[in-house]
Amino acid sequence: METDVNMADEAETNEAEADEQSGAPVRRNGFTLVEILVVLGILTFLALIVAPQVIGYLDRAKTDTARLEVENIAAALDFYRLDVGAYPSEEQGIDALVNDPGDAKGWRGPYLKKAEAIDDPWQRPYRYKMPGEHGEFDLFTYGADDSEGGEDENQDVGNW
Repeated sequence: METDVNMADEAETNEAEADEQSGAPVRRNGFTLVEILVVLGILTFLALIVAPQVIGYLDRAKTDTARLEVENIAAALDFYRLDVGAYPSEEQGIDALVNDPGDAKGWRGPYLKKAEAIDDPWQRPYRYKMPGEHGEFDLFTYGADDSEGGEDENQDVGNW
């Protein structure tokens, strides 16, 4: 076996010498610096094109998530009303959907599985007004900028 290994080493050495003698380029494993730089340039170019699109989808996704969460919380408020006989007061807020307010006879909650469900996608509590201006109650978020009005990710999302 040792002779087989030696013969293989000898063949590689002779091949490399033959290449050096003939002037033909020696074949090496790996990539050249130019090849690596070209690939990095292409990847950078693609990232510059794709990144803004992905960020736009993420911003839109938060607004869509807020819309769905408002609908879920509004449904939980309806269940609360069926059990208790009235919506939570503005003082009790939507926290009454997660924690027993103490003075609500018939409370059978929690009506939401997680306490974090009362926070919007921007990690701020949803706003709750009772009585509401647009219905029996208003449940809303001001969006990413946390100020009234706005467009895209800054738009207000409510149950009206």
